[in-house]
Amino acid sequence: MLDALGAARGRLMIWAPVYLSLGIGRYFALKEEPGPVMLWSVGAVMVLFAALGWRGPERLRIPATGLALVAAGLVIAAYRAHSVSAPVLQFRYYGSVEGRIVDIDRSFSDQMRLTLDRVVLEDVPPGRTPARVRVALHGEQGFIRPVPGLTVILSAHLSPPEGPVEPGGFDFQRLAWFSGLGAVGYTRSPVLALEPPEGRLSLLAFRLRMAISGGMQARMEGQAGAFAAALMTGDRSGVERATTEALRGSNLSHLIAISGLHIGLLTGFVFATCRYGLALVPPVALRINTKKLAAVVALFAAAFYLMLAGPSVATRRAFIMVAVMLVAVMADRRAISLRSVAIAAIIVLVIEPESLVEPGFQMSFGATVALIAVFQLWAKVQHHIPALLRPVAMLLISSMAAGFATAPIAAAHFNRIAEYGLLANLLAVPLMGTVVMPLAVVAALLAPLGLDAPVLWVMGKGTWAILAIAEWVAGMEGAVVAVPAPPGAALPMIALGGLMALVTRLFWLRGIGVAGLVTALVLWIGAERPALLVASDGSMAGLMGPEGRALTKPKGAGFVAKSWLEDDGELAEQDAAFARQGFQGAKGALWANLVGTPFSHFTGKGAADRAQAACTKGALVIVSEDWTGPKGPCLIYDTAKLRETGALAVYADADGMRIVTAREVAGERLWNRRIRPRRFATRQ
Repeated sequence: MLDALGAARGRLMIWAPVYLSLGIGRYFALKEEPGPVMLWSVGAVMVLFAALGWRGPERLRIPATGLALVAAGLVIAAYRAHSVSAPVLQFRYYGSVEGRIVDIDRSFSDQMRLTLDRVVLEDVPPGRTPARVRVALHGEQGFIRPVPGLTVILSAHLSPPEGPVEPGGFDFQRLAWFSGLGAVGYTRSPVLALEPPEGRLSLLAFRLRMAISGGMQARMEGQAGAFAAALMTGDRSGVERATTEALRGSNLSHLIAISGLHIGLLTGFVFATCRYGLALVPPVALRINTKKLAAVVALFAAAFYLMLAGPSVATRRAFIMVAVMLVAVMADRRAISLRSVAIAAIIVLVIEPESLVEPGFQMSFGATVALIAVFQLWAKVQHHIPALLRPVAMLLISSMAAGFATAPIAAAHFNRIAEYGLLANLLAVPLMGTVVMPLAVVAALLAPLGLDAPVLWVMGKGTWAILAIAEWVAGMEGAVVAVPAPPGAALPMIALGGLMALVTRLFWLRGIGVAGLVTALVLWIGAERPALLVASDGSMAGLMGPEGRALTKPKGAGFVAKSWLEDDGELAEQDAAFARQGFQGAKGALWANLVGTPFSHFTGKGAADRAQAACTKGALVIVSEDWTGPKGPCLIYDTAKLRETGALAVYADADGMRIVTAREVAGERLWNRRIRPRRFATRQ
């Protein structure tokens, strides 16, 4: 086997990011943050295996290089986690907040949301003040027009980023840590301007983005204009929740997130226009390499688009992929190949190793690898298809390949499958590629001359048609199928198995890959959902019953409720889940029988006092206050204990009850350091 690996050394380049990912994934799976001794030891192992891979025996070079990359992945991820370290708010805060606007988007409740840096909190020392905070705007607003660089002041409720809503669930604390976000909250008071916008280059680019977005929405009214502004500038603050849900339900949400599709269509149009335009000028075409010149122009266009849309993770990733391919054209190499994708993946993972666990990275590279593998087969069979049918066949095959590659990733992260997503993409993507993106380039060229209005009008009709397709498809009966959350091992097994099945040439390795896929799906289908879930603040619980999960409140904690139901594989609304049978008793004092174990949930003022009588031997009691009375024979989780454990998942069967905590699953990491006992601070 070692001799075979040595013979295939040139082709194994495409597996380099996989080895790197194994190390990065191992870092994020650790239950404790690795200390200096462990990191230095792993670094020494990395150097040793790298030297062996460089100068060691030929038959050992490939295994040694792979192990060196695994070690490098862990070290890179740890370095990145420490390098982005910033203060995190350690208590609940209400008072004045001052900061500079650096981002504008929409919250889960469809409210405008501001991200601020240069934060000042009253009576909070600078060394403990978060580098960034994010505030959702409720109540009466409109006293100022939020623009990038504007320093504002407001009164807000802030709290530390919350942990997973259930053990093993989406970890917002980790996402906030790598985003430099140290506090989140909301305000019901007006946001007021304190200082005029600053003129830093990055903020000027942000301001240009928002100005273009505002101009586009002024010329293209309604959600068609907001959608066009989002896909051209990355500003999604005007896109309403109903539009977002329609795009998700039709599997067209990738059109609104600037990614490889957008930059690929843009650079492809610029490249083709430049190359074929120069070909029409014989004196120029005969003297210069128009292909390489077109690649240079397309690269500059992609860089400008990156600057305009903002350096989000997805946009940076897409730019790197396109840049690698265009540089390959300049170097007379194959632009679209698995080697190019591998190089792009390595660059992204080294710069932002945390992107490995994000759906954007997984879906982008999953779709790209699948498309390249399918088009290698397409090149061999396309001559059997009539020339007139080839574009249609290619569109159908590419949509199916990308759809099948990204479907399990989308299902794992978003708990839904769009049944008619293929139909929606077949109808919408050609509009995007032949109408919307080309007209966007033309409009950008005509804007300085003031001649862009007619072009934007036509572009608006194209975006309106895409939204109409999304609403039509999402409105079909059975358009969205809910999928329960998979076990943690399922998605890595699907990714690795899919790669082995698509990329490797050896039949037995492909067989192992297919077996891995089947095993992952079996694990997914057989995944057990908790009989009881408890929110991290004790305000809500959810009990699994014959109708599905019953909730203890019809509104409030909407994100938690939605996440629980989606992870169960349900599309029910919170009020419908509250109406189900499961809990008994009056509001604020609910109880149920959990496979022989009495369970009680007390909320509201005086909850701890009312819970005293329910604290009997063997009972499980949840209280949304600090327990102040004597400890009884029951198992009590009050707010003080829940701050330590995080959300709870209770599994019950004939053998008894098993409680799993979010802290137990997530471990002790940089991003979830325990919050100090101090509960809140009020500044007025």
